[in-house]
Amino acid sequence: MTEARDPVIAVIGAGPAGLRAAETLAAAGLRPVLFDEALRPGGQIYRQPPAGAERPPAQLYGFEAAKATRLHGVVARAAGRIDYRPETLVWSLAEGQLDSVGPHGYARLAYDRIVLATGAMDRVLPFPGWTLPGVFTLGAAQIALKAQGVALGRRVVLVGAGPLLPLVAHQLRKAGANVVAALDVTPFWPKLANLPGMLALPGTLAKGLWYTARNRLAGLAVQANVQALRVEGKARVEALVWRDAAGREHRIACDAVAASFGLRSETQLADLAGCRFGFDATTRQWLPQVSAAGRSDIATVYLAGDGAGIGGADAAELRGERAALAVLEDLGRKVDGARQGVLDRGLARHARFRRALEAAYPFPSHLLDNLPDDTLLCRCEGVSVGTLRDAVGRCEVTEMNRLKALTRIGMGRCQGRVCGQAAAELLARACEADIAAAGRLRGNPPVKPIPFRKIEA
Repeated sequence: MTEARDPVIAVIGAGPAGLRAAETLAAAGLRPVLFDEALRPGGQIYRQPPAGAERPPAQLYGFEAAKATRLHGVVARAAGRIDYRPETLVWSLAEGQLDSVGPHGYARLAYDRIVLATGAMDRVLPFPGWTLPGVFTLGAAQIALKAQGVALGRRVVLVGAGPLLPLVAHQLRKAGANVVAALDVTPFWPKLANLPGMLALPGTLAKGLWYTARNRLAGLAVQANVQALRVEGKARVEALVWRDAAGREHRIACDAVAASFGLRSETQLADLAGCRFGFDATTRQWLPQVSAAGRSDIATVYLAGDGAGIGGADAAELRGERAALAVLEDLGRKVDGARQGVLDRGLARHARFRRALEAAYPFPSHLLDNLPDDTLLCRCEGVSVGTLRDAVGRCEVTEMNRLKALTRIGMGRCQGRVCGQAAAELLARACEADIAAAGRLRGNPPVKPIPFRKIEA
């Protein structure tokens, strides 16, 4: 007689969603396998410095110091009930098996259930000079600050289209960086119009207003409704040129620029798993279709956190726990129905807040107006905006994967994670079609570059 075994549950990502999912599964008596690309748990928002370079949590995480400290301790508190695998990339998965590479080489794991908590990355849009040395994303600015304790330059300009802009400005200023300008490429009036919706989470709204006020008191007022951007420099960044709503041009001398235009979900593994996708018109991106409980249309695949749609760190925690409870329920384990209800109500409040926040920071489509043909679009393959337009004109391309085949857009190291959304926007413009009609780049393994190593039989 074969002895029954515990199911193998894989959790991908050790940010707020993945950590809460693993913690919930471990508390129910299972031993989830938690894969983490980073050296230490926390994800992007609660990223930890390397061992030996720690700084006080209040200095790194501000209002979120207590949350960060609690999440950082999840694996240690589980006392061996979580199989934690740091510095390990899950680069492919299909039919109940995943492939990973980490400190001990390549490995394959057969799983019974998998929770994808893959997070998000900065949404990048091209503008003249954006590939010069010294241009980063806002997320990269946070990584440099939290992990290494350094600023990006001596005179830093921040550009954004979302709530990350005032937060990063405050964090850099607090660390002693010289932030000479903060430019918001969205108008001011939608923020006022959507304040009532953001009252769904008054504490979160208050923190955002506090960051904005602190920046203003320090002499750093965010300039809204910026219409166009251009970075100047030869070997590296020397200045940022921008145009205001009245058409006036301004030039700011600087040696570093951090620019991000919202966030985009990391969905490659969900794609490889075979999850159904749908187009989200608000965020203008394709997302895996997932229930409020985190279930996808694939019975063994669950999604949590920003990888299933941008919601923020607090929502990611709730979604991670909710997905874990769905896993337990589907395995026939007893779950607390009252706790499920609490999570569902909390997630509903976060959803109302997120809808208002997205409306407050509409997609800055004007930045793609009149881009010069020589603006680089796909930096991995060296493809320009003009190459895209030429392919549309010559070959009547209307769909992203056909565009990829003709131009190599999305064939480089990032596989379209950086350039894909901007390319879809520009393709839709060139075809005079709706953005959803451009489709999305199909995912392929490996989802990120992997090293060549000898694989032992």
